[in-house]
Amino acid sequence: MNSPKRSVARSAARLAAVQALYQKDMEGTPLPKLLNEFHQHRLGQEVEDEQYAEAETDFFDDIVKGVDARRGEIDAAIEARLASGWSLKRLDKAMLQILRCGTYELLARADIPVGAAISEYVDVAKAFFDDREAKFVNGLLDGVAKDVRA
Repeated sequence: MNSPKRSVARSAARLAAVQALYQKDMEGTPLPKLLNEFHQHRLGQEVEDEQYAEAETDFFDDIVKGVDARRGEIDAAIEARLASGWSLKRLDKAMLQILRCGTYELLARADIPVGAAISEYVDVAKAFFDDREAKFVNGLLDGVAKDVRA
């Protein structure tokens, strides 16, 4: 059984992974430098008067490295569930990273129940967006889960 502290640390790792991948996408930061920056200066640190939660570092690393390594496969799984006429390019950049991280967990982390993974990324979406976008994350990841966890 997961402890409440571990659950919070995993939630923090998911949010940080989305932020790290967003930064990588926007700035082209090389992966080793990006991971080091988050380890040293973000995870569990105070940045600009905001206290970042203590995150499960290994879990954070797995998501960031996994999304980076399997990006083509992940993007194909997401695109397969987008409405006709939509493409990844039309998605908000933060939304795309949320969907990529959630899809990675559904593809690669069989140890994490589908409902838990989806719920966590719906919560991450709520940190950035309104309910409508959070529902979009829920629906799309549910569709991806049906495709990859059958």
